[in-house]
Amino acid sequence: MANTAVSTPKLSSNALAIIIIAGLFFIFGFVTWINGALIPFMKTINELTDAQSYLVASASYISFVVMALPASYIINRIGYKKGMSLGLFIMGVGALVFIPAAEARTYSVFLTGIFIQGVGMTLLQTASNPYITILGPIESAAKRIAIMGIANKVAGALGSLIFGAILLSGIDEVKAKLLTVSVVEKDQLLNTMADSVITPYLVMAIVLFVLGFLIRKAPLPNLESDEHEEETDTKSTKSHVFQFPHLWLGVLALFLYVGAEVIAGDTIISYGISLGFSSEEAKYFTTYTLLAMVLTYALGVFLIPKYIKQRTALIVSALLGIVFSCCIISTTGMTSVLFVAALGISNALVWPAIWPLTLDGLGKFTKTGSALLVMAISGGAIIPPLYGKFVDIQKVTLLSEGMPETQAVAHAATSSYWILIPCYAFILFFALWGHTYKSWSK
Repeated sequence: MANTAVSTPKLSSNALAIIIIAGLFFIFGFVTWINGALIPFMKTINELTDAQSYLVASASYISFVVMALPASYIINRIGYKKGMSLGLFIMGVGALVFIPAAEARTYSVFLTGIFIQGVGMTLLQTASNPYITILGPIESAAKRIAIMGIANKVAGALGSLIFGAILLSGIDEVKAKLLTVSVVEKDQLLNTMADSVITPYLVMAIVLFVLGFLIRKAPLPNLESDEHEEETDTKSTKSHVFQFPHLWLGVLALFLYVGAEVIAGDTIISYGISLGFSSEEAKYFTTYTLLAMVLTYALGVFLIPKYIKQRTALIVSALLGIVFSCCIISTTGMTSVLFVAALGISNALVWPAIWPLTLDGLGKFTKTGSALLVMAISGGAIIPPLYGKFVDIQKVTLLSEGMPETQAVAHAATSSYWILIPCYAFILFFALWGHTYKSWSK
């Protein structure tokens, strides 16, 4: 992005804006990363297969495909501040949908509530990511986004712990009882378990509505790219976004990254359970992944761009992702779980690096490019269920070959992590060469 300029704010107002946007990243980090606890919870109360349970992630992330371009249009019409406020209100509505969903214990209604929350998060993401990217020099954008990542993942760790304690406490005992009770008693147990989401989601809705009102009053600076420079950059040679190959490669890289990140955070609890860990032990595993990300984000804030470039951080991240994925597959037990958590290290700086590398040089097409990148978040809707499908297929195959069920479940869950390797391989390609392809002739 050529010589991106900030129209008004001084350093102090920029710092305040960073704090406010970090608060928004905290909010959707909290809401997003409770999926790790929701997946095994939904699997139990709705009696789902692995593939079906990962539709929790799909319902959340598919909204970014449906709403990214409309969200960009809405924000262009009403502005960043009102767009963020509207996003928070919509998320609050989604939280309220969990109340009738719990009372009816209907999976489709739960998924509807998660989708509505995803629509609200799409508005927040579409506004906040390009905003923080152009808040200062493009060379240090990864540093600012890393600060956002810290807020996001700290919230995710808290959300995972809180909702893990609420939703997964005593789940092992309930699953054991389900094997011995009558149909009527089974329904009563599952209904009682489903009702446990009502209070936390009611509280969440209230908080989101209050924050939606407060953000309308927040002093966010008016921030835009220099339209004259954008026109100068692109007018003579570029007439549409399809003339930027590095944009489309960046979108695909982000699509694969989000899928890999969601697998690392949302499957680890279920993975631990499949390996024989109790739900009480496994409920902390998502926190391990997120804490690994937070520590790496902090390292990125310190190192970028003074000591390492954004591109270098992306190369190292992709290589670590490939190495850790191979280690997951080739190890067992807690060692394998820790390598899943270690993916947090390889994932942390991918998002902060892909955004500026992809938006660089887009000029007047920056907003459209940002909307396309937000659409790429849909990778979290598609790749995790693919992982779940591979687990189901492998499990059936191993059982048909006579392997004991516990071993088949563990082996299927472990071996299916191979899906991460091609994801990180493409991210490595983008870091090494893809981001430099500014025209199709190259």
